[in-house]
Amino acid sequence: MKETGVRNGAYGADKFGLKNLKQVNWNLGTSALYEHALANSEAELTDGGALCAETGVFTGRSPKDKFTVRDAHTEKTMWWGNNQSITAEQFQTLYDDFIKHAEGMNLFAQDLYGGADPANRIKVRVFTELAWHSLFIRTMLIRPEHAELASYVPEMTIIDLTSFKADPKRHGCKSENVVAIDFNRKIVLIGGSQYAGEMKKSVFTTLNYYLPAKGVMPMHCSANVGSGGDSAIFFGLSGTGKTTLSADPNRTLIGDDETGWGKDGIFNFEGGCYAKTIKLSQEAEPEIFAASTRYGAVLENVVLDPVTRVPDFDDGSKTENTRSAYPLDFIPNASRTGRAPHPKNLVMLAADAFGVLPPIAKLSPAQAMYHFLSGYTAKVAGTERGLGSDPEPEFSTCFGSPFLPRHPSEYGALLRDLIAKHDVDCWLVNTGWTGGKYGTGRRMPIKVTRGLLTAALNGSLRNVEFRTDKYFGFAVPTSVPGIEPHILDPVRTWADKAEFDKTARRLVGMFAKNFEKFESHVDADVKAAAPDLKMAAE
Repeated sequence: MKETGVRNGAYGADKFGLKNLKQVNWNLGTSALYEHALANSEAELTDGGALCAETGVFTGRSPKDKFTVRDAHTEKTMWWGNNQSITAEQFQTLYDDFIKHAEGMNLFAQDLYGGADPANRIKVRVFTELAWHSLFIRTMLIRPEHAELASYVPEMTIIDLTSFKADPKRHGCKSENVVAIDFNRKIVLIGGSQYAGEMKKSVFTTLNYYLPAKGVMPMHCSANVGSGGDSAIFFGLSGTGKTTLSADPNRTLIGDDETGWGKDGIFNFEGGCYAKTIKLSQEAEPEIFAASTRYGAVLENVVLDPVTRVPDFDDGSKTENTRSAYPLDFIPNASRTGRAPHPKNLVMLAADAFGVLPPIAKLSPAQAMYHFLSGYTAKVAGTERGLGSDPEPEFSTCFGSPFLPRHPSEYGALLRDLIAKHDVDCWLVNTGWTGGKYGTGRRMPIKVTRGLLTAALNGSLRNVEFRTDKYFGFAVPTSVPGIEPHILDPVRTWADKAEFDKTARRLVGMFAKNFEKFESHVDADVKAAAPDLKMAAE
C-alpha cells in the first residue's frame, strides 16, 4: 500500500481494520485535494477559484437513513423516540462490508478536532473516497498543528464511501444509503450519499451524546462576541438568519452552526462555516459572498455559467439547499481561537410566516426553556417540495431535533441552569413576516432586525418600556430609538385586525399541541410559561 502525507506511522489505516488499499493520502492540503478532485472529475473550478461539486440524488441529509447501535451502552441514555436503532451484529456486518468494499481503493484521510476547547474536543479521523469530501471535512473541522500529526491517535473514526450500497435486509437499514453510528466504539459509517454534510453532522451528533454527561451544553447555534467580551448565541432553524445575523461586522464571529457551552465559556465545534447560498448576493451578505467565491471554498450544487464559470446563486434548479463551505478565517472578523466568555445574551430566531410574532420579545428563563424545547419556525412554498400556499409550522426541539441522541429535557435543563447561573438575557426574534402572513405581508426588514439585535446586545434594550403580549405572555418593547413603533406591535401592521386575532390564536394552538409531549418532563414554571391556552381554545 502506498501512503503519502504526514501521519502517525504507528497508528495507520490498519488500526481501523482497513487492508489491501491501493493508497492512502494523509492530511493533504487544499491545493493537493483540488488537484485530485479535478483530475478525478469530482468537481469543477469556478471563475473565482472555488471548487464546485454536485451531490447527486441527495442534496441534503437523509434522516430516515440514519441509525444508532442499540446496546447496553445506549439502551437507557438514547432518546429512542427520535432515533432509529440497529443491533450491534447488524453494525458489525455493515462495518465488515465497508472494509471489504474499500479494498483496492485510493482513500483520503484527515486527522482533525471536533471542538475548539482542548478540555472538551474529540479527535476525529475521517477516511473518504472522494477528494472533495476530504477537503470539505478538513474545512469544516479544526485542523491540528502540523507538528501534532506525527503523534495523532484518533478517538473517533468516520469512513465515508459514496460508492457503497447498503443492503436493507443484511444491514438492518431502509435503503442503499446509510449513516450508522456506534457510540460505544466511536465509529461512523456513511455510504451511498455524496452529500458531504452527513460527515459534519455525525461529529455534532457524537458531541451531543457525550458532552452533556460532562456538564457541557452542545448547541445547534451560531455565536459572536463584542469588543468587551459580551458574547451572544443565536439559535435558529434553516432560513431564520442564524449565519447571516451572527456575521456582524461590528462583532467577532465565533462560529455559525455548532457551539458548546462549558465551565470556561462558549467554544466553536468547527473550523469552518457552512452557509446556504440560495439568493446569496454581494450587496446583502458581502462577507459570505466573498468567502464563497474564492480559492479554498467548496460549493455544493451551485449552478455555474457554462462559459464563464461564474456561480449563479439565484438558480435553485438543482436544489434550494445550495451550500458553501469555507474556513472560518475567510470571514475577516472571525475569532482565531473559536472561544469566548460566557454569553450575556441568548437569541432564538424564528421566521414566523404567520406574521403574528413581534420582531423582538424578552423571555423569562422559564419562557426561554419553553421556546427552546419548542424550536419554532415556519415553512413556506419554495423551501420544500409539496408545500401549498399557506405556511406550515416547523417545531424542531432544541433547534436541532435530528441531531439529538438524548431526550430534549436533558438539554433543556442544562441550558436553564446555565442561563440562571450566568444571568443571561433571553430574546425571541422574528425574522419572518409582518403586516400579514406569507403571501400577504412582507418579510421583516433586515434593518429592523439588525437594529433591535444591536440594542439587545449592547444592553440599551433593557432600558425601554415593555408591554405583555396577550397571546404569548412575553415582554415586547413599546418603543425603541430608530425603530418605527407600529412594527413592534404586529396587530398594528395588519389591515384586518380580526384576521390577525384568528391567526394568532391558531398559532398559539399549534404551540400548545406541539408541547404536549414535553409537559411530563418540565417543571410547573415552564408549563406556566406557555402561551394562553384558554384563549387559543375559544
